[in-house]
Amino acid sequence: MAHNFKSDVVVDWCPGCGDFGILTSITQALTEMNLGGEDVVAVSGIGCSGKTPHYLNIAGVHTLHGRAIPFATGVKLANPNLKVILPSGDGDLLSIGAGHFVAEGRRNTGLTIVLFDNAVYGLTKGQAAPTMALGEKTKSLARENIFGKVNPIALALSSGYSFVARGFSFDMKQLKGLIKMALNHKGSAVIDVLQPCPTYNDVNTMDWYRERVYRLEDEPSWDPVVTKDNADSAAMKFQQAYQKALEWGEKIPTGLFYQNKTIPSFTERLSQFVPNYLTNPPATQVVFNKDHYTVVDPEKTFSDKIID
Repeated sequence: MAHNFKSDVVVDWCPGCGDFGILTSITQALTEMNLGGEDVVAVSGIGCSGKTPHYLNIAGVHTLHGRAIPFATGVKLANPNLKVILPSGDGDLLSIGAGHFVAEGRRNTGLTIVLFDNAVYGLTKGQAAPTMALGEKTKSLARENIFGKVNPIALALSSGYSFVARGFSFDMKQLKGLIKMALNHKGSAVIDVLQPCPTYNDVNTMDWYRERVYRLEDEPSWDPVVTKDNADSAAMKFQQAYQKALEWGEKIPTGLFYQNKTIPSFTERLSQFVPNYLTNPPATQVVFNKDHYTVVDPEKTFSDKIID
């Protein structure tokens, strides 16, 4: 019997919020991958998106603002066999958490980051988030936005993420497929998900996006995947992905921008230095006996480092 990934917690997002489409896409992806509740962990930061782990029937953590990535990295390194998904917002990941976002691209740990991108801080009444364009004026702002805009796709590519994609919360079929691909990818993945915030953002609405988004996979020549058989073309595929990342306005591409399967994940690199790391990771090791006393003997563990 397939695991039910929807929890019993009442979902209290605003009516019409794009978060609903993302949550449904996540649960459908996990169900179709035939995963169990013990196979996946969700980690979020703060914001409307931060509530997502509460709505999933799996282990989950609602962490501090901007700190979802370092927390999730610890989970993944403790047990690399887990699939770790981060449903977090543009404000959480690209403002206070921006340093962690860049560092994770370099590590390539194996996290699946689902970036809820509505251009506002919805939980705190609609202030401009890092993905809002300079000069944009929404109904929640007293004046035009005076900050420049972060491009999540370009930043992810520049930071070294080996899987970079964009979805649209009202195209759940495509988004579900991207989430499944990302969860099966060995390295770290970013999916920038465009979504309306009907309460605070009256510029980037559902209709605004519907008039502009198009699927990259509908272009017959689009091939964003780097494998061992075509590694020589990695630079070309990266450049074409970056060019598509800059496309914004009358046409906005969605789909897989870039995937490089030749870059070893951080956990694979660690296994070269830690014997049996992948088969006997720290989270599954026995550290106490039936009486709950520790079975770890520091003197024995560090015997070769003791100076008489």
